[in-house]
Amino acid sequence: MSGPLKDLARTFDRVADAYDEGRPGYPDEVYRAMTEVSGVELDGATAVDVGAGTGIMTRALRARGSRVIAVDPGEPMLAHLVAKSGARGQKPAGGEERAAPVAAVMGDGNALPLTDGVADLVMYAQSWHWLDPAASIAEARRVLRPGGAIVGCWNFNHAAQADWLAAYETRLAEEVPTYYGPAVEEWSVPPIASAFEVVGERWIPWTRLVGIEHFLLDLRSHSYMAALSPERADEVVARRRAELRAAFPEGVLSVPMRVYLAVGR
Repeated sequence: MSGPLKDLARTFDRVADAYDEGRPGYPDEVYRAMTEVSGVELDGATAVDVGAGTGIMTRALRARGSRVIAVDPGEPMLAHLVAKSGARGQKPAGGEERAAPVAAVMGDGNALPLTDGVADLVMYAQSWHWLDPAASIAEARRVLRPGGAIVGCWNFNHAAQADWLAAYETRLAEEVPTYYGPAVEEWSVPPIASAFEVVGERWIPWTRLVGIEHFLLDLRSHSYMAALSPERADEVVARRRAELRAAFPEGVLSVPMRVYLAVGR
């Protein structure tokens, strides 16, 4: 594993619990669009989830019938994934066998620890921007079978749709030196569409209803927060908590979101 990815893994290792509890999943429309654009049926497909983290995308693909190989450089992140992946051959009370457990592998998305031609789908959910653009896509092509697809997707707060959310992002940008998000002028979606031949791109809007504390766990899970000292991170979170509780005394947020999806072959 390369030095930068080792450093990245250590960064996310520090916030693995917050990542597991706070990060949102993806709306159903993402999976419908993924199948429609790629031509790959998720039910029965072998999917490699690169940068799988704690398994948010892994579990969603598995629930839709995919056999998933989860690859991530961080042991604590994979530990959360494995803990929730189930066990092969167990049968619930109804007698119907559960899906086979996920294959979880510590590894580098720039040098996948997999043989050639093993996958129908190579998935990057919130992860491709951490990898080398050329090396990662070359590896994806290597492990794909003919007719397979590469998919990248990212969940974003859609700050332009809510004044409170835009102000929240602006305050983060002011207080956190390494913040990168919609409050930064040069912010944009990762340029995965320029790394391979894209057959389709989609923007999928959705709304996340979430309690303030879970929303703040999501905040803690980001790399720019993990780069702060624990004391400094606590201060930033405390200020956001006070502001959100004052604005939303019922304790529930309606967060406008959108998913960017890019599919290539």
